[in-house]
Amino acid sequence: MSRKNRRRKPMGEINVVPYIDVTLVLLIIFMITTPLLQTGVKVDLPEAESAVVEPKNEPPLVLTIHKGAEGNYQYLIMCCDKEQEPIDPEAVDAKVSAILAEKPETQVLIEADRDVDYGTVVTMMAGLKNSGVPNVGLLTRPEEK
Repeated sequence: MSRKNRRRKPMGEINVVPYIDVTLVLLIIFMITTPLLQTGVKVDLPEAESAVVEPKNEPPLVLTIHKGAEGNYQYLIMCCDKEQEPIDPEAVDAKVSAILAEKPETQVLIEADRDVDYGTVVTMMAGLKNSGVPNVGLLTRPEEK
């Protein structure tokens, strides 16, 4: 009879095994999804309606993309106070890397016609970023009032 009268003491421990399981599952999910979220082209857009880029002592490297008469895109590159010269899109990365190896502080700007597809400009920006350009600028003209 003495056994029945004894009361059980409440257990003062918390079972944390289910919490650890949930935490590990969430950790695995975040480890898988984080690299997928970090792809893309980083563009630092100005907050002002129109901002003037401060020119540096050296002339910038300007990559021009315009639509030709036949509807194909033509690429031109201008750097170091030289004339614009035609360039193949595949050769742009190598040319820009060579120029930046000589002068790492050179600004890189893209000048594209209004008729050029957005995808073409973004592809060129991504290629420039992959070739080591820290910041890519876009040239525009102010609206005439």
